Amino acid sequence: MMGTSPQTPAFNTPAPRGLCTDCGVSRMSDPSACGKACQFIKPDYPTPEARVHGREPRAQGDERFFGVTSAMYRAALHPARDGAQWTGLTTRLAERLLETGAVDAVLTMIPDANDRWRPRPAIITDSTDLQQARGMRMGYAPLLALLEPARDAGHRTIAVIGIPCQVYALRALEAKLGFDRLYVIGTPCSDNTTTENFHAFLARLTDAPETVTYLEFRADYHVELRFEDGRKRLIPFLKLPLADLPSDFFPLTCRTCVDYTNRLADITVGYMAGEGDQWLIVRNARGQEMLDNLGAEVSLSDLGSAGKRDNAVKGFIENTRRAAGGLPLRRMPNFMRGIMGWLMPRIGPRGLEFARARVEMKAAETILHLRREEPAKMKNMVPDHVWTIAVRYGLGREEDPLSR
Repeated sequence: MMGTSPQTPAFNTPAPRGLCTDCGVSRMSDPSACGKACQFIKPDYPTPEARVHGREPRAQGDERFFGVTSAMYRAALHPARDGAQWTGLTTRLAERLLETGAVDAVLTMIPDANDRWRPRPAIITDSTDLQQARGMRMGYAPLLALLEPARDAGHRTIAVIGIPCQVYALRALEAKLGFDRLYVIGTPCSDNTTTENFHAFLARLTDAPETVTYLEFRADYHVELRFEDGRKRLIPFLKLPLADLPSDFFPLTCRTCVDYTNRLADITVGYMAGEGDQWLIVRNARGQEMLDNLGAEVSLSDLGSAGKRDNAVKGFIENTRRAAGGLPLRRMPNFMRGIMGWLMPRIGPRGLEFARARVEMKAAETILHLRREEPAKMKNMVPDHVWTIAVRYGLGREEDPLSR
């Protein structure tokens, strides 16, 4: 179909909320829908997982960590797309849905006209316009506020590219919205912050933050920066100035996210288990349909797994305990940072073991921060799958009387 350039409708002012990532629901015509849709009030994953995927996650194996899985791959798009965060796989999945006529519109993020890092929600109806959606942006963006404008514009079949808190709310509202067909492409998410905070973080990494065009946390324990002049720079995780950030740099919502892997998406496109490529989790028939649409454009291979995660996770938990308790994080001597930065990609968890480690870290972080800052909310905010993951490290419900 013939499309137009991305539409970025004006948004309502968000209704005041605590523990909010501004997914957009509070800006819709019925802000009270937050009570049913919000991931941070009383999340229920088994019910929508069974409805969306046809079953709940298995109690054994990797579905404990990653959610319902019909297939997982290490994947790369060929050729890689210019301006993409990895190879352009997420955007290409959406492009093909428009090209094949499977959807009328895609709801996603494009950069703000005045700030390349600030996300701006957009309704895209022409596949060529999805080029504008390539790459990573940091900050809150009310994506779901576009659902009603998209429906009112006559779009009956849509795709949504979203992060977990957006997708959880979308699943809670999809029946009421009445779209004929909905495709959900999910990306993992953790530790989001405001665009302003992100600019401050960039300024701690380089003397020329305004020239940075790309930032990515990689599975080889490095952050990659790219600059306007073509230069690249790799910074080991251990050399990041995270301990220098203000205590409110990451809001409590993002420190207590219970869904790192976007369990309710039809297909999740991430990096954690990809070992330099992308990590695909196909969750249901719609996810497989989207992958099949790419044909020979995408190369798929088995995922690897190496190293042991236990010590890395235990160390993270200890540092998180200290930080949550208001104590200073222990700082590694500078000479050791270089040594450990060299060792971790070689002896630390890699592939699926790295992904398991990150999910366990996130579960522990959720429990520890809520236990300190919002203990009364733990009974409702921490779903069973988080407790199941965290109990391996001595973090159980029995320590929280209100959570029993």
